[in-house]
Amino acid sequence: MAEGNTSSKWRFNPGALAAIPASVFLFIGFAGPLAMVVGYSFMPAKTFSLLQIPTLENYVSVVTDSYYLSFFWSLLLASISVFLLFIICYPMAYGMAKLFGKWANLITALIVLPLLISENIRLFGWVLILLKNGILDGTLKYLFDITASGLLFTVPAIVLGIVYVYLPFMLFPLVIGISMVPESLKEAASDLGASRWQIFKEVEIPLSMPGIMIGGILTFILALGSLAESKILGGQAVIMIADDIESSFTFAQNWPKGSVLSVMLIALSGIIVFILFRKIDLDQIIGRR
Repeated sequence: MAEGNTSSKWRFNPGALAAIPASVFLFIGFAGPLAMVVGYSFMPAKTFSLLQIPTLENYVSVVTDSYYLSFFWSLLLASISVFLLFIICYPMAYGMAKLFGKWANLITALIVLPLLISENIRLFGWVLILLKNGILDGTLKYLFDITASGLLFTVPAIVLGIVYVYLPFMLFPLVIGISMVPESLKEAASDLGASRWQIFKEVEIPLSMPGIMIGGILTFILALGSLAESKILGGQAVIMIADDIESSFTFAQNWPKGSVLSVMLIALSGIIVFILFRKIDLDQIIGRR
């Protein structure tokens, strides 16, 4: 009798019932499409059915068709972008967290405001700036009689676009991380004779590491799958993996090829994040143990 009451109570638990719509939505909207992508990655090339005989030819073609070059460029540009974002954002985040006071809210609003505008529109704004005879080139010619006509459709232009678009995703985690550093620890280190550099290296960086890690991982994953930056600002300077994925699903109409590239990109991102979290113990850094 007691077992029947327990089973009935669990069956009609309000929390479990309330979770059903969200669970169904997540399964249909996330797990379902992901499972289809994985399934298509084992289908023969240029087929549109999951009822074919599974094959590994798509995974082999990643090497034979030199798609590894796209992965290399994506990893390289994402790594460079994350490094530049850290160099740019750390001083800004430090000022917002420690120095600017009430002005930090205004700076936050100015940084968030461009996010309300389409990413493509913002990138085309950079096209107008970097284009031959555009804003930058024309201004330099008029003022100093020098030209800057070769900036667009280059690798640096792609990196510029990635850094510009994903700057808020590095900045705000850094602000949170730097805010976690107690001023009393810095003062104690200073009283014990530590230099400003030693305080920065031994106190501020380790204690703000959660924000650095979150911002770095977030921007790296976003940059790794970036598409608009390489297409709009890079032209055909380099082909990133997101370009190949889009081309496979659209122009080439090769869903299995696009699926295998997507699966490998997801796997690569997951492996990198897993390794980073294995190497750095955030719980220890935060002080939970």
